[in-house]
Parts: sequence; structure tokens; C-alpha cells
Amino acid sequence: MPRFFFHLRAGSDEVLDSEGRLLPADALADAALLEARDCIAGDVMTGRLDLHSRIDVHDAAGELVHSLGFADAVEMVPAR
Repeated sequence: MPRFFFHLRAGSDEVLDSEGRLLPADALADAALLEARDCIAGDVMTGRLDLHSRIDVHDAAGELVHSLGFADAVEMVPAR
């Protein structure tokens, strides 16, 4: 099973995943979505939500194989 690394990128800041996860390739998009939503939930608890961040998924060779912006991880429902 391949290893994928889920790096958090927020502007010029980044948190690199040095361990990675063993996942089937067809599961990495769902895993990135859950990772992004977990980060978003943590941000909401602090009272600040920045949807400019993203999760970049790289394979063991360092190639970018998937990217998910936080804005694409949630549906925004405007107040009425």
C-alpha cells in the first residue's frame, strides 16, 4: 500500500507531515477532506476561520498528487 504525506499550507506557513499514512490511492481524497475539516473545526473553536489554507498530498516520491483548499471542504450557508 502506498504512503502519502498530508501537508498543511496556510499562506507562507506550512506544517509538513513527516510520517505519512499508508492508504490506497483511491482513499486519499476522502482522507484529505477529513483532515481539512478537522483543521477547520479547530479554527472555529478559536473563533477565527481562515479558508485560504489547503492540504497538499504528496506521494513517497515527493510528487503532489492531490490538493484540497479549505474553502472546497465545506459548504458555506449565508445568514439570512
